[in-house]
Amino acid sequence: MIQALLGGRREEVGCTVEVVNTFESLEAHVRFDGGVTVEPGDEVLVHGAPVEVPYGHRASVRRVATIKRAGWLEKTWVRMTGDLEFMELCEFSFSERASL
Repeated sequence: MIQALLGGRREEVGCTVEVVNTFESLEAHVRFDGGVTVEPGDEVLVHGAPVEVPYGHRASVRRVATIKRAGWLEKTWVRMTGDLEFMELCEFSFSERASL
């Protein structure tokens, strides 16, 4: 019962890390094997050396990831506060010119 509330269960899964570093796009994606999904509050640690992709290139490398599953309490907290934290990333300006 306490395990379900607090979480902490860990699982290791294989994954593919895809990195794009081009003029059109700078992106990184992690795709887990076997249809494994990550839910709110879960933590993911991808093992291995950092993936360095030179400008104008793409890379796809295999890694192992550890997923620490959140419990019910942490999932609920993340769902309740997630929108507030997202708003911290937004910048709003109500004038004609934006200034920093």
